[in-house]
Amino acid sequence: METKLIRGALGNRILAIEHIGSTAVPNLGAKNIVDIMAGVNTLEEAKQCLAPLMNIGYTKVIPQLDETDWYYCVEKSQEDAGYHLHLVRFESEHWKKQLIFRDFLRESPEVAKKYYALKKELAAKYGTDRIGYTEAKTAFIESVIARARAKWTH
Repeated sequence: METKLIRGALGNRILAIEHIGSTAVPNLGAKNIVDIMAGVNTLEEAKQCLAPLMNIGYTKVIPQLDETDWYYCVEKSQEDAGYHLHLVRFESEHWKKQLIFRDFLRESPEVAKKYYALKKELAAKYGTDRIGYTEAKTAFIESVIARARAKWTH
């Protein structure tokens, strides 16, 4: 439903939309926040997406301009769920890593279980410190991506 709303608001600026994050992996515990990644060609196109997204309820824009591949995270809260829409350069390294991580967790329930345990531990440790929480997960995520690439390229 949300992807249709996004596509309706953004039209051909969006090259692809992917469901990412913990809610995209069956049986992986997750908060009721759905992470969506939308691919765009340029930073300028990402900026052009912001006003239409505000019109459909996205209220908070978090620029991610220190990385070349990830432009914005735009947040929308509702009573039953929230959405984090990541506007990313289509087929960039960041785009690819998100999909590799998701797909490996989908096919490896034991790794997904370890990831969930780590997330619970880090959530208790970092509380509302989202940056600290995210940074603390990075080594695990990078190791899974490396493992997936090694497995899928042989």
